[in-house]
Amino acid sequence: MAEIVHSCRRCGACCRWEGDVCLTDEDITAIASYLGLTEPDFIERYCRLQRNRRGLSLIDAPDGACIMLRPDGCFIQPVKPRQCRDFPLKWNFPGWEQRCPGAGKSAT
Repeated sequence: MAEIVHSCRRCGACCRWEGDVCLTDEDITAIASYLGLTEPDFIERYCRLQRNRRGLSLIDAPDGACIMLRPDGCFIQPVKPRQCRDFPLKWNFPGWEQRCPGAGKSAT
């Protein structure tokens, strides 16, 4: 099995992949604080129910990307959700290697 090697270059490819950006309670607390919002205000403005109805997810921008993606990268980079920090080592999507310039594999 090949080991995933990844050097994030903040290209935003993972932020444009369709699906939920699942939020933990800790994510909500950290992001709301970072944005200077109360947790209820953050949830009202930036969250929706996950497709599986088991928690909250960030809403999508009109183009389908993550609502926190800006032209210069992730608006909440210092407090980005656990799911985002775990990409691509703990989760990824088909074809991610072709979309992400920092992707690679080493033989093991």
